[in-house]
Amino acid sequence: MNKAELIDQVASELESSKADAARAIEAVFAAITTGVQQQDKVVVSGFGTFQKKLRAQRQGINPATKEPMTIPASTTCAFKPATALKTAI
Repeated sequence: MNKAELIDQVASELESSKADAARAIEAVFAAITTGVQQQDKVVVSGFGTFQKKLRAQRQGINPATKEPMTIPASTTCAFKPATALKTAI
């Protein structure tokens, strides 16, 4: 399912316009993004946890030249599904 299909599904479920559903979905995504940025973790009961993760600097290989290279440290976001979501799947 892509974002457009998600918007269609939400609009159908709420019996509202696609524009309203798109605004609602964008608001949820923005709230999750802000929560992870500011508090490192967002927990949605029954769905899962979005958490900021730090990836350490590591050694890798450049696929074009096959030479060793250093991959810099970075920050990413991880998702851990809740038990209810795992069970539903």
